[in-house]
Amino acid sequence: MKTSLFATLAAFTLAAPAMAQDVAAGEKEFRKCKACHMIEAADGTKIVKGGKVGPNLYGVIGRQVGGVDGFKYKDAIVAVGETGMVWTQEDLAAYITDPKAWLVEKTGDSGAASGMTHKQPKMQAEIAAYLASVAQ
Repeated sequence: MKTSLFATLAAFTLAAPAMAQDVAAGEKEFRKCKACHMIEAADGTKIVKGGKVGPNLYGVIGRQVGGVDGFKYKDAIVAVGETGMVWTQEDLAAYITDPKAWLVEKTGDSGAASGMTHKQPKMQAEIAAYLASVAQ
């Protein structure tokens, strides 16, 4: 038991530098996301011109999950939002890593489907940090 506790603590200690949030790197990595997502402020200012397949990501951090008025979300993400959950940088990073797995975990429904089919294999925390930075 003691050995596994130390191993776990060591893993977290070693992983801490990897979880650093580099906003500039996140902005660069976000270029992949703009195929489906835009970032447009409430006043119409276009921060990142992008697609409309996915919801506008301006102000996503701190916003209710599935909370863009007028956007047609899949049922599973609406259900998560109806619990009152709001996006944090950590939850958004986990979601973009594997959207379906995140929804299954949050809903307990193995059939939960996401409209986002892209899995972001790296730099998730940086993308989330970038999105947090553009709405400040």
